[in-house]
Amino acid sequence: MLVRVVPVFCLCSPEKYGIFELKTRLRRPIPTRASLLVRLKDWDDQASWREFHDTYWRLIHNFALKQGVAEDAAKDIVQETLLSVAKAIREFQYDPQKCSFKSWLLSVARNRVTDHFRRHPREREARRAPAAATARTSTIERAPDPRSLAPEDVWEEEWRNNVTELALEKLKAQVSTKHFQIFYLHVIKQQPTAKVARALGVSIGQVYLVKHRLKGAFEKAARKLQRELEASPERVV
Repeated sequence: MLVRVVPVFCLCSPEKYGIFELKTRLRRPIPTRASLLVRLKDWDDQASWREFHDTYWRLIHNFALKQGVAEDAAKDIVQETLLSVAKAIREFQYDPQKCSFKSWLLSVARNRVTDHFRRHPREREARRAPAAATARTSTIERAPDPRSLAPEDVWEEEWRNNVTELALEKLKAQVSTKHFQIFYLHVIKQQPTAKVARALGVSIGQVYLVKHRLKGAFEKAARKLQRELEASPERVV
């Protein structure tokens, strides 16, 4: 029995909260990855599979792209990786001493990328060509090519990016649209205070206030999310 995981979109608008309630809201526990993976043993638990897909699809997709996989094929690799997890999950045993879930999922995704290039050898050669050209470029002119980096390094970068995006999505659902825009532009995009104030029609003082109120809570939530995303399946497929 195979499970095809597809995204399901909620049509309800999330309730918005003020910045003074944010710390309380963000302290609500995120289900641990260990408990989520145990729930995935039930293939009929669509809510858990949807949560798993929503948490990890972007990570797998961006990793595949940076390995030189085309956009359409990267989407297929997301599905193939999730199917591999579905096949293995009933034998999953949580053991933090063996390996982290992050490392395990990397191995699964990397195996699916390898399978893709094995089926499409011409794409593998096309992937190697830009990396070779980069190697011949002078150090001053050279821009980092993700395809020339070790998969582990690419995965680590995309893992951090994914944690940030998940934390931002959580924040966006819990504060007003204006406060989120201020925080995103000033803290995440690092735009100057005056520029953000002009763009959003607010005072400079309000920009500083929102930054002060949200930044600490956001960083704390991101750190907690990072910890919650760690678990340990027993084997790699």
